[in-house]
Amino acid sequence: MNRVDISAEGVALPDWTDAAAMFVTAVCDRLLCENWDTSVLFCNDNFIQELNRRFRNKDEPTDVLSFPLGGAITEDGEERYTSGDIVISLETLRANCNTFNTGEDEELRRLLIHGILHLKGFDHATNEPGEEMLLLQEKLLAEMNRIIINR
Repeated sequence: MNRVDISAEGVALPDWTDAAAMFVTAVCDRLLCENWDTSVLFCNDNFIQELNRRFRNKDEPTDVLSFPLGGAITEDGEERYTSGDIVISLETLRANCNTFNTGEDEELRRLLIHGILHLKGFDHATNEPGEEMLLLQEKLLAEMNRIIINR
């Protein structure tokens, strides 16, 4: 069974966090991730900009960052996998919605999928839509469009 921990830094914890946790679990199940423990942190642009500067040498806010941990542990006789952390700026998420003319729910699901794919080891060199990871991201988004998070 996959587990998700959601928290917030510099923003109020959204009222749809339980639905977001269920969505992350569903994506992990779809990708055949077993016994994953994943953390999701919602934050503001200032917080994510500091992380982006510190860990990627980019002094600007971004929408999503992933920090893979990839450690296996045994808990109560069960092997668990500590996949890592996903950090999402709610401010940049909302700006993306205006830029790309999409709803907040769709963009949130896209960013969560994006973060999970990075934790699973996928990567992309650019943000061009033809990148293998981004094609998979959009495929998963379309497959899982029945799951609504923040409406």
